[in-house]
Amino acid sequence: MRQYQQTLTLNTDGQGLTEFTDETARIVAASGIITGLVHVFCRHTSASLLIQENADQDVQRDLVAFFKRLVPDGDPLFIHRSEGADDMPAHVKSALTETTLTVPVAGGRLMLGTWQGIYLFEHRTRPHSRSVVVHVVGE
Repeated sequence: MRQYQQTLTLNTDGQGLTEFTDETARIVAASGIITGLVHVFCRHTSASLLIQENADQDVQRDLVAFFKRLVPDGDPLFIHRSEGADDMPAHVKSALTETTLTVPVAGGRLMLGTWQGIYLFEHRTRPHSRSVVVHVVGE
């Protein structure tokens, strides 16, 4: 069994989804692994990861709108506001989603469905530089 790992830096524009499927596919190809798994890990507590539809931008817009309604910035319920009104809501949104994803690899390629893409979900209102570890294991 072989392993290969790279860390990606993804720059966000604030709250929203940033697709990085192609970058992940390039890492899988560079690994030389034909059959295995790719594990993706977000190194932050106010951003998360999603596998979501990548064909219609309305899906991403609607997801952001839903999470804004579900956990609004500035909610008086929250005490933790060290970095602003969006601080604790960003942590809650991250807790409701995922910070890790695993995708099968076959034939040296990601086994995503036709309309699936891999996204970083930024929960903070201002732009950030995010670190994502992509680890490929297999043969």
